[in-house]
Amino acid sequence: MPYVLGIDIGSTNTAAAVARRHGGTWTRPEAVPLNGGSPLVPSVLHLAADGALHIGGPATDDGSRTTRDFVRRIGDDVPLLLGGEACAPQTLTAELAAWVVEQVHAQEGCPAQAIVLSHPAGWRPYRRELLHRALVDLGLRTVTLLPRTVTVAESHAARGFAGATAAVYALGGASFEAALVRRTPRGTFESFGTSQGLDPVGGADFDELLAGHVRTVLSRELAATARRDRDAALRGLLDECERVKRALTVDLAADVVLTLPTGPARVPVTRARFEAMIRPTVQATVDLLLRTVHGAGRASTRLDGVLLTGGSARIPLVTELITAALPVPVEVEPDAQLTAATGAAMAACQVVSPRPRPPARLADPVPATGRATLPAPRRPRHDTAVPGDPPPRPPVRILPLDLPKASRLALTLSRGREG
Repeated sequence: MPYVLGIDIGSTNTAAAVARRHGGTWTRPEAVPLNGGSPLVPSVLHLAADGALHIGGPATDDGSRTTRDFVRRIGDDVPLLLGGEACAPQTLTAELAAWVVEQVHAQEGCPAQAIVLSHPAGWRPYRRELLHRALVDLGLRTVTLLPRTVTVAESHAARGFAGATAAVYALGGASFEAALVRRTPRGTFESFGTSQGLDPVGGADFDELLAGHVRTVLSRELAATARRDRDAALRGLLDECERVKRALTVDLAADVVLTLPTGPARVPVTRARFEAMIRPTVQATVDLLLRTVHGAGRASTRLDGVLLTGGSARIPLVTELITAALPVPVEVEPDAQLTAATGAAMAACQVVSPRPRPPARLADPVPATGRATLPAPRRPRHDTAVPGDPPPRPPVRILPLDLPKASRLALTLSRGREG
């Protein structure tokens, strides 16, 4: 079945979504399993000794053969060192995108008719061009680059957001970005004003704060444990704290469980205690969101909503502080980590079928076929906030996508965190 692909390479995880053509409409975008059934794969590359490039990275590494958070380095003239070899960050990003395209092609049995890849809203033409060239070098010639804030707005619009102007609050694993978007006469979205961000600030900081609390509570037990056993016990602490962070978005309390030689040690954490730890950081992101809105010269009451995205966006404290600062609705999707990828797939529908239309919502309820369908797609406009952006590409007939040429590094998925 013909399909389009949306990709979001975040600072922590990468996600992808596809929308399939069903008659004259497109189905609701669905997340693609990329990592043993999970729709998320860590945005980590590891160069094995045999020259294979593993996606996700090993469980342990001295750091010389593993790289992460390389997307934000695009535009930096200083290359990254991977296994002693200098690598441009845009090349590494393109390699990860090419791997995602290959995975989806293998699952769907045919190439995508269009691909949209999200990028940070603050990027200027220079950084977009670097990534575009790297993608072309790997054979990805039909990829459209769109600001992540625009794809986030597309995803929320597909779920019913009918507003004309919104602020986007993007809280990733190691980055935060705030930007404004508005509907164009064609019903698509574009960025305006000046986006702002905090880097590196994100959900990983919350995990580390919780881990520090656990280490303090268990300081006596850890001090009485042999160093080798203590290191083994602490190795998975951050992952456990991330699990508890997610649990506290729903529950009022959860236990951080650490396995010591004497048995499991449990540290109870209430939502109130956790939110007290992270409140200063969350407040800093909300303050930056307010400066972004006020910097665009728009009164906060003129916004139609605040659209959230990112793995930590569902923390109740985030919505609480935003609501206290801005008297507008705050919207977050059930799995906020997939919002940008889903919106990228929505935008890809518009690349294939560039027919203008007024703003519309997804059909609701779901038809008897079990598929929610989209109205006739529309062509997205490029971000017009920065002068010098390339003009929208004219409508073209989409030819079968050439698979990425084999790079000098074989791409293989690191399953089960194999070294």
